[in-house]
Amino acid sequence: DVQLQASGGGLVQAGGSRRLSCAASGFTFDDYAIGWFRQAPGKEREGVSCISSSDGSKYYADFVKGRFIISSDNAKNTVYLQMNSLKPEDTAVYYCAAAPVWATSQTMSALNRGSYDYWGQGTLVTVSS
Repeated sequence: DVQLQASGGGLVQAGGSRRLSCAASGFTFDDYAIGWFRQAPGKEREGVSCISSSDGSKYYADFVKGRFIISSDNAKNTVYLQMNSLKPEDTAVYYCAAAPVWATSQTMSALNRGSYDYWGQGTLVTVSS
């Protein structure tokens, strides 16, 4: 079965950094894009970043551009989200998800949760001020 496991969350000070990992299994990694989403209490899930495992295309939400970096290690079927200059408003449960590459060819679709077929359990990131 398809499995996605997000990890790396925890408590971090404002201005600090944290790296999240998403380990994938059960599907052909190169045929999918991996996205990161987050959900704060009382708010809708929102797209953060996405990377296509096939060609390495990357997409970022405006609120993380210049602060977060997405990368992948295809040999390990793992995607990372390096989060820098963290702010209290970044506090959320972060989820990774997989979508067919064809569904994530543009920024809007790459960051749209409706594009994604598979979801992992989230990892909580808490940024203290």
